[in-house]
Amino acid sequence: MGLSPVIWQFLVKWMVNFAIIPPEASRIAPQVDALLVFMTLVSLVGLTLVGLLVTTFSILYRRERNPVPTQIEGSTLLEATWTIIPLGLFLVMFVWGSVLYFRIYTPPPNAMNIYVVGKQWMWKAEHPGGQHEINSLHIPINKPIQLTLISQDVFHSFSIPAFRVKREAIPGRYTTVWFEATTPGTYHLFCTQYCGTAHSAMIGDIVVQTPEDYKMWLAGSTSGVSLAQNGERLFSSLSCGACHNGQPDSRGPSLANVYGSKLTLTTGSPVLVDEAYLRQAILNPSAHITQGYAPIMPTYQGQISEEGLISLVEYIKNLNSNYRVQQTLNTTELLPEQPDKGAMKGAGMQGVAKP
Repeated sequence: MGLSPVIWQFLVKWMVNFAIIPPEASRIAPQVDALLVFMTLVSLVGLTLVGLLVTTFSILYRRERNPVPTQIEGSTLLEATWTIIPLGLFLVMFVWGSVLYFRIYTPPPNAMNIYVVGKQWMWKAEHPGGQHEINSLHIPINKPIQLTLISQDVFHSFSIPAFRVKREAIPGRYTTVWFEATTPGTYHLFCTQYCGTAHSAMIGDIVVQTPEDYKMWLAGSTSGVSLAQNGERLFSSLSCGACHNGQPDSRGPSLANVYGSKLTLTTGSPVLVDEAYLRQAILNPSAHITQGYAPIMPTYQGQISEEGLISLVEYIKNLNSNYRVQQTLNTTELLPEQPDKGAMKGAGMQGVAKP
């Protein structure tokens, strides 16, 4: 940008101290602020230049000095200059902003996933280990965090100004955003999409902790049952294993190692099995029929809450063998947790499934 580090630090501290901008508490925040400063400076320079030209021409060509209008021929060079320079500046902003956009909305593979459900008028966070939070989110420092967002009723918008993060929570669809906090502390959480009469009360806190403090919080906040374990209970109570049991004569495809794989539908089109696909396959199975299987699965629309769907999705994501399904059929007693999804994918097994 051409600014010295001293001037840059002065601008940042001045804007933060006077509450013009929130503190920079995430890895992406300084990059977003740099683009904002660049756009502001370009706008101020353009505004100043136009203002000076208008003032100068108003004085030079006022009626007293030019009672008879003078015909002035255009200049191709001048017109090209004032067209090409702004165009170049706009393209720089566009490319710069596009790069930042894809960085913000493309989480790294090692990001820790946390589900967030928006409701009128609260945020509910679901941690993989079974921790539940309302209008609060505890996260460790220097760890990529991916949020998988969904709304239970109307449109909401999950915004953390200090992280320069904002993402819509949409009914019936997962959206994702990620960040990496760099400074311990407590930061504001807002809903920035008008969502009803108590919209202004839909606020919360983001608590950034050191790894040691975060481990202590995890140990003291667990419900004793992880999302995957709760999903296993739902899987059993809904009798999903009656069809999805991995047997040669089963009426539904195997679910083992299906997450992250590609399967072929009866339409012949391939589809990547991710969280969004698993959720839709549970609620609208007739639209996601795996090749080689009949459309006999009933819909669970209206029978499972968003929290229940999240648990089922986490269970299927961590399902790395049909043995687990067989045990679920034979007993309701929970088994030890399976390896994480990274280890599961490393097994190299492919599957096709639909819950």
